[in-house]
Amino acid sequence: MSKTNESLMQRRTAAVPRGVGQIHPIFAESAKNATVTDVEGREFIDFAGGIAVLNTGHLHPKVVAAVQEQLTKLTHTCFQVLAYEPYVELCEKVNARVPGDFAKKTLLVTTGSEAVENSIKIARAATGRAGVIAFTGGYHGRTMMTLGLTGKVVPYSAGMGLMPGGIFRAQYPCELHGVSSDDAIASIERIFKNDAEPRDIAAIIIEPVQGEGGFYVAPKDFMQRLRALCDQHGILLIADEVQTGAGRTGTFFAMEQMGVAADLTTFAKSIAGGFPVAGVCGKAEYMDAIAPGGLGGTYAGSPLACAAALAVMDVFEEEKLLDRCKAVGERLVTGLKAIQAKHTSIGEVRALGAMIAMELCEGGDVHKPNAALTGQIVAKAREKGLILLSCGTYGNVLRVLVPLTAEDALLDRGLAIIAECFDELT
Repeated sequence: MSKTNESLMQRRTAAVPRGVGQIHPIFAESAKNATVTDVEGREFIDFAGGIAVLNTGHLHPKVVAAVQEQLTKLTHTCFQVLAYEPYVELCEKVNARVPGDFAKKTLLVTTGSEAVENSIKIARAATGRAGVIAFTGGYHGRTMMTLGLTGKVVPYSAGMGLMPGGIFRAQYPCELHGVSSDDAIASIERIFKNDAEPRDIAAIIIEPVQGEGGFYVAPKDFMQRLRALCDQHGILLIADEVQTGAGRTGTFFAMEQMGVAADLTTFAKSIAGGFPVAGVCGKAEYMDAIAPGGLGGTYAGSPLACAAALAVMDVFEEEKLLDRCKAVGERLVTGLKAIQAKHTSIGEVRALGAMIAMELCEGGDVHKPNAALTGQIVAKAREKGLILLSCGTYGNVLRVLVPLTAEDALLDRGLAIIAECFDELT
């Protein structure tokens, strides 16, 4: 009996807990660059990229070759037992890439949530303080500490009770929804007056561009004021670059465009082209605040993932993917704005590099989010062979995270499908 998406979905429902969501009722069989083929042989254009994991595309030949070569040497020793050069080499390359004119060190782990958890551990050890300030709409992971930092209860922490204490929520600046840089800074000052003294705050953690929150870009002036405020009070600034890193925004890290450097930077997702590696890079003095044994993990910095990440960094240089990122972003934004001009349901098209979003609303009113239409567009696009994702606090934002290696013709096909969806549904 041949496999079908429906039969596999039935097996999935019986075997996998319902808390593990699935956006599209599709089972992938194979993939190449920016397309995916399902178990029934249908090909889809991939504008999701595994949620920002495949900036270098599915199965990039250089990444595959690097992992195959590593497979002939070793797959695991646990770095804390027997070290291996790819871990050290990757740390050296990340140290050179992360913004900041200071000595850096890097810790490798396995997931973005782990990276964020460890950034908080490091900040607490380095400062001797416990409190953390995060932002409305922020997404930092699904583990207990990161759920506390994440600014969205449903579905991430619904039904799980209160998250860890000592976390305070400031406003993320968003001009579209009336939150200025002044408002956002004032919200931090209110925390200092009402909830916790600055000397009790170890870190302020922020996404330079919010991921799950809706792809809102932090204004440069706000980041500079945030940096000054942290310096004033001895608070560490943590840039969560899990989704923005590895070239998605046109620079290898988005903070390169913000005019300031963070004390600690988290990264994951596209850094290894689909292989699980993540990490924290920061000022050497802060990274060394924890004694031997306090950081690490059994699979942290796997040799295979390190080999993949080193290949990804080579691909970015050899194929000039940062330049390509800007070209992809410009092409898609131009196409999406042309669609916006015909449909009042599109309140805004925004982007930093190739991190692109369309915010959908009712009757041209950006204060009336249209989650229903967003869901309909995602479903209709799938019917036409395009994989899209939604996001946003109200579920009304379409996001595009297509591999940067996608050909122009494929980008244009994706745009044409999006245009058809809006023409048919609005």
